[in-house]
Amino acid sequence: MGNYQPGQSAKDASARLTGIWRRHLARGPGAALMATADLTVAYYADHVQDEDAQGEDADLDDLPDDAEDLVRLWLGELGLPDEDDQGPGTWPVRQALGWLAARRRLSPQLVERFVARFFGEVAAYLRSGSTARDDARNAVAEVIARERPHVVVAHSLGSVVAYEALWARPEHEVDLFLTLGSPLALPHAVFPRLAPAPTDDVGARPPSVRRWVNIADLGDLVALPVRGVSRYFHGVDADTHETIHAFDFHLAANYLASAAVGETLTRWDTP
Repeated sequence: MGNYQPGQSAKDASARLTGIWRRHLARGPGAALMATADLTVAYYADHVQDEDAQGEDADLDDLPDDAEDLVRLWLGELGLPDEDDQGPGTWPVRQALGWLAARRRLSPQLVERFVARFFGEVAAYLRSGSTARDDARNAVAEVIARERPHVVVAHSLGSVVAYEALWARPEHEVDLFLTLGSPLALPHAVFPRLAPAPTDDVGARPPSVRRWVNIADLGDLVALPVRGVSRYFHGVDADTHETIHAFDFHLAANYLASAAVGETLTRWDTP
């Protein structure tokens, strides 16, 4: 989320983001591993841009209707109180986010900017009739096919894209699928819209993945519900929820430098 690199080719954007991810991983317990690891970031952000809802100036007022619908579904999962017994759908979005910011002791501006960016991209990816989903999923699948990684690390919306890419290309085996700050289990907004669709309200580990580990910050507003991935999906080998960062929720940088991620990667051995 928020990784679009305007004016750059996909190759150059991937190289830039790869350098950023490598630096953050090297800040944590996985520093020794980063000295020899071959790391490549699969860039797909150019496929999930909405002209009205993206960029540095993303604003709630510019959210398309389907993105606003996702915001309301998400707010319902966060326990938004009923107003006059009419339910969270009656709240103006900005008012509801102000309530959330006060409850979590966060900056209202930070929350609004985060919501506009995140749900703008999620809506663009899930939007019916758009090519964004196929294009983003294929971009990730092609990198997996080319690089043949033992480990796939996926953050935020990237965990949804990678999950679907691994299902779409089961011929490429992966030893470890590590999801960070994942909205995969977000009821109503994401989970029931996955491809393949959950069976009897339960999803499953992609067949090409040997081990699936999920890590979520307890304060992450996207990784809902708590321990949701292991509750909603079969085949999750570990589902860790702990405090990653006290204030900057959901940032990939903090996840990558965390002890939980470093320990998961350093315990992993190439067969």
